[in-house]
Amino acid sequence: MKIGFVSALLDETDLEDCLAAAASLGYSYIEAASWPAGGSERRYAGTSHVNADDYSQVAEICARTQVGISSLGFYPNPLGPDGKQAIAHLHKLIDASAALGIGMVTTFIGRDQHKSVEENLVLAGKVWPEIIAHAEEAGVRIGIENCPMLFDSGQWPGGQNLFTTPAIWREVFAMLDSDNLGINYDPSHFVWQQIDPIKPLYEFADKLFHVHIKDIHVDPYKLDDVGVMAYPLQYMSPKLPGHGDLDWGAFISALDDVGYAGPICVEVEDRAYETSLERKLESLALSLRYLSQFMA
Repeated sequence: MKIGFVSALLDETDLEDCLAAAASLGYSYIEAASWPAGGSERRYAGTSHVNADDYSQVAEICARTQVGISSLGFYPNPLGPDGKQAIAHLHKLIDASAALGIGMVTTFIGRDQHKSVEENLVLAGKVWPEIIAHAEEAGVRIGIENCPMLFDSGQWPGGQNLFTTPAIWREVFAMLDSDNLGINYDPSHFVWQQIDPIKPLYEFADKLFHVHIKDIHVDPYKLDDVGVMAYPLQYMSPKLPGHGDLDWGAFISALDDVGYAGPICVEVEDRAYETSLERKLESLALSLRYLSQFMA
């Protein structure tokens, strides 16, 4: 395993500067944020280090900086109100990922936040087969992240991503049976859901396409005050690896156990490190230094 980072953090850089920063810090690759033009109001969304409409210079920049791209990352809500636009862009990214020899797109499956899990499974069964068929034809794998996209009142009550638990994963994989559909595994989202972040690695080893490295701290004093039915950001916060509640030694060891040799990408969403570009780069340096102790 080699370590990369999610490029959405460096939203003030272009691709060349982002890859140059990765090289100087000692990272092997990035998950390239690849949102459509026009940006997004959502935090960590809207950055476009790879433009799906013009990626002719990407391979040359990667070769010059000696930093690769693990995946094209785009995290919309394909089952939500803007689903048609999101799906159209996913198709563009599949083609771009194939043309660039990356072979991976990382995203969300989406969710209508006002409908039940069962209703959303039916909806996903109507929307996703065409996307997966395109990915199969192009030789591109799609890694779905397990983030619930349920953090505050804007995503209440159901969140904006169905793909949140092992129980739902089984339903999705049974319905959308494809070798090109798998998991972009982020263990931090299991911590605040009170799910073992390591156990699912063993059951879903053959579906592990990509891994995000982000930590979470659940504040027990805040949780005692608001309870698990509160908006999650009222009692938990994203942290740098090693600054939260995850046992990263055990997690990396489990990845070794199941034979995972794919990308692992640091995802910084720690507000303490967002005040400047220098502070963001510091967060990436600290994360790499911490994780290196667990890597061969």
